[in-house]
Amino acid sequence: MQVTFPHIGNAYIGIKSTLESLGTDVVVPPGCTRRTLTLATRYSPEGICLPFKLNLGNMIEAIELGADTIVNITGHGTCRMGYYHKVQEQILRDMGFDFQMELTGLSEHKLTGFFKMLKKISNNASWTQIISAFHFGLAKVTALDDIEIIANRMRAIEKEKGTITLLYREGTKAIDEAGDYRSLKNVVKDYRRRLKGIKILSGVSPLKVLVAGEIYVVLDTYANMDVELEMGKLGVVTERSLYLSRWAKRGLFYNPLGIDQYRKVHKAAMPYLKRDIGGDGWETIGEKVLGTGHYDGMVHLAPFTCMPEETAQNIMSSTKEDLPVLAIYCDEQTSKAGMLTRLEAFVDMLRMKRNRNGSRLLEE
Repeated sequence: MQVTFPHIGNAYIGIKSTLESLGTDVVVPPGCTRRTLTLATRYSPEGICLPFKLNLGNMIEAIELGADTIVNITGHGTCRMGYYHKVQEQILRDMGFDFQMELTGLSEHKLTGFFKMLKKISNNASWTQIISAFHFGLAKVTALDDIEIIANRMRAIEKEKGTITLLYREGTKAIDEAGDYRSLKNVVKDYRRRLKGIKILSGVSPLKVLVAGEIYVVLDTYANMDVELEMGKLGVVTERSLYLSRWAKRGLFYNPLGIDQYRKVHKAAMPYLKRDIGGDGWETIGEKVLGTGHYDGMVHLAPFTCMPEETAQNIMSSTKEDLPVLAIYCDEQTSKAGMLTRLEAFVDMLRMKRNRNGSRLLEE
């Protein structure tokens, strides 16, 4: 059995670690490229969203590399992403591929469904082995998020441009290669120290921008065209509304216990939207409300045709909270040059607004 899965930003590192810890032969799909998207666009329904296309492209390229089993994220939630597996499987079979698709059912079964899937593809490993492997994979995802948060805060104020990005990429590779908890802990400690120890500009007060929106395009740098890196180059500190480790802990641990980790965010959105509309649309509105006064602006990322995020964008434009929002809709037709032009104009506007108002954020 040669197992593969969608790439989804850095998520592949945690999934790969979990499966390899269980002795499973893993075929890691190549990172998303123009070929990945071209393949997927050729075989996908025209109006389908970018996450569908890139995931399908990952599957095609992994099968070409020898994968015969696909682990796919599914669920009965309000986002149509959980139902995509049926269409993706049919497309792959119509292309003549012979494979097996294993489903997670995260929204309805949570950890139980995920663990049962792991047991099936790991030749009936013990529950102790499965839980241990899962926790190690989650530890790697948490470590990746840890150093990425620091990188996104420091990139805007580094003296020698490119140093942070180089260190971050080295750290990502080191985390991927860590074989046990001790080496993982040492890697994180080392790269935290190195990232925080770079030479920074003095006497600067960088803009601070919140990045929010649909989880896939927020997490995947190919899908969002490296928007956080590009803002860092423009001297902007970015903070993200969600990270994979936090999302996993919320969805797999807190929700089954009846704990709403996003209660504060949902409460903030209530004057404008009183229920979940699918995807991350409800949270997007709440993040804008809560972010007002703490950020200079907000970048709203969404896949083109994502109805929850389109609904959120229409609502956000009429809220009383005065936080400038730049909406970037991602698709195969979106060019990086166009995104950069809009981003530069947005940052210039935020700087003029800060200089005109002489305002300071509530949290520096």
